Amino acid sequence: MTEHEKPFWLSKRLSDMSAEEWESLCDGCAKCCLQKISDDDDSEGTVFYTDLACDLLDLNTCRCGDYQNRHEKVPTCVWLKPEDLDEFHWLPATCAYRRLAEGRDLPEWHPLKTGRADSARTAGFSVTERARHVDGLNEDDWPEHIVEWPLEESP
Repeated sequence: MTEHEKPFWLSKRLSDMSAEEWESLCDGCAKCCLQKISDDDDSEGTVFYTDLACDLLDLNTCRCGDYQNRHEKVPTCVWLKPEDLDEFHWLPATCAYRRLAEGRDLPEWHPLKTGRADSARTAGFSVTERARHVDGLNEDDWPEHIVEWPLEESP
């Protein structure tokens, strides 16, 4: 297979992708939409995921309810950008952005490989039926909701 026959994610660096290509890398798992706790005393920047979803996340579709305005409505919303590649270590091992930044291919269940937007959900790699919305929960109670499953590895 020549360089021109390879899919764009194997032939381009993340920093060279168009905005459309960059956005298409999102597999729709919504793991980055989970509330996270960072250990400020940890020099490695360890991040703990909870099962608590952002209020804008539709738990059935794993899509943001207001993607275009998410940063205004949720100032702590994650915004993945090519210039932040060095910081992608905190993303789940299944995340396309992290996998490509580490020189790995997309998983077989990724929508770009399957042609189906819901393939992360049907393969069991999304937050569907795992995450929840909890109104009025104090941030001090978030540690009770820490989960391991967002960091699961995929083939």
